[in-house]
Amino acid sequence: MSKAMVYSDDEVGAKIAEHGLKDWYLEDGWLRRKYTTDGWPTTLMLVNAIGFVAEAAWHHPDLSVTWGKVWVKLKTHSAGGITDKDFELAKKIEEVVLWRPPAGGPLDGTPNKFVKAG
Repeated sequence: MSKAMVYSDDEVGAKIAEHGLKDWYLEDGWLRRKYTTDGWPTTLMLVNAIGFVAEAAWHHPDLSVTWGKVWVKLKTHSAGGITDKDFELAKKIEEVVLWRPPAGGPLDGTPNKFVKAG
């Protein structure tokens, strides 16, 4: 198996924009994102959703968890930096944890604040 391409800091910024990951940013060599929730139960659900997606992808983020916040840090340890794996997992995390039922559809959606988009 060939080694994954590691992106430079400038390339990471461009890839963030390319992938539409507007709330993700580069810091200290990690692709990062902070999610704010409406409380502890939602925080735990968020952590579990991220864990499920990461395990399915066999690519595991570092998480920091407090009462109403989850910080996600991604980089490909085996490659020594940020690779396409990290961007793909970030996109999937966004898709899953920010999903809401469409208006007017058969699912009502939670009336709670849940996970905040920004």
